[in-house]
Amino acid sequence: MNQVRKAVFPVGGLGTRFLPATKASPKEMMPIVDKPLIQYAVEEAVAAGMSDMIFVTGRTKRAIEDHFDKAYELEGELALRRKTETLEFVRNLLPRHIHCIYIRQAEALGLGHAILCAKPAVGDEPFAVLLADDLIDGEPPVMKQMTEVFDYYRCSVIGVQDVPRVETGSYGIVRTAPVADRLERIEAIVEKPKPEEAPTTLGVVGRYILTPRVFRHLENLIPGSGGEIQLTDGIAALLREEQVLAHRYRGTRYDCGAKLGYLKATVEFGLRHPEVGAEFTRYLGQLAFQDPA
Repeated sequence: MNQVRKAVFPVGGLGTRFLPATKASPKEMMPIVDKPLIQYAVEEAVAAGMSDMIFVTGRTKRAIEDHFDKAYELEGELALRRKTETLEFVRNLLPRHIHCIYIRQAEALGLGHAILCAKPAVGDEPFAVLLADDLIDGEPPVMKQMTEVFDYYRCSVIGVQDVPRVETGSYGIVRTAPVADRLERIEAIVEKPKPEEAPTTLGVVGRYILTPRVFRHLENLIPGSGGEIQLTDGIAALLREEQVLAHRYRGTRYDCGAKLGYLKATVEFGLRHPEVGAEFTRYLGQLAFQDPA
């Protein structure tokens, strides 16, 4: 089986939890300090050795294509003003060997459907899936951790973390058996169970490495509520044929699909930003000592 060189980014969602900010702009383009969420996800895939970035887009998502495209007018203006450092930054958002592929998902019919849309570009290869609104700060980057697992075990790998039981209804939940340190074999997976029905509190987060066999199962699924095809159901079917591993990644996850998680990420990344981090730290310290009255 080949190494993982293709990464799929499902970016066709509506981002309703951030309206009106996402009415005309993709949620994946919301910035953490000065870099959009989608760029963090792409950089994570590049750091894991991937070269083909496949974006499954939808209406109002043109800004993502524009972000990674060459900006002739902007570059010309920066050159004219002799802003050399900024010009080089804009020109080198991605290494030159990286290929960007854009596929339109005509209708948002679930994560599984978005993955199916990527099948023509993925072909018969293992591939990664990264959800940009799950910003995960890890060292090494989480997708690099997962490709190392894949390279050894040669099977699908899913990123997981323990979640509060009251929040199981927001996650795919897995039941597992130990394999190695931070690594477990998935025995069952269920989509968003009620807390009292959840088999465990081990939740799936937005990082996957999948074998191409998953496409066959996604194609054969009967659409559920709203006509949606769920990736969780495809993985559940895959489990009957192949081993699928759960990786307890090393890192901190920020759920940037929710306002609180987005604000936490903004603060954490702002504190360490090389340009404004020191001053931002002083500012937050001043706020902490202000009289709330």
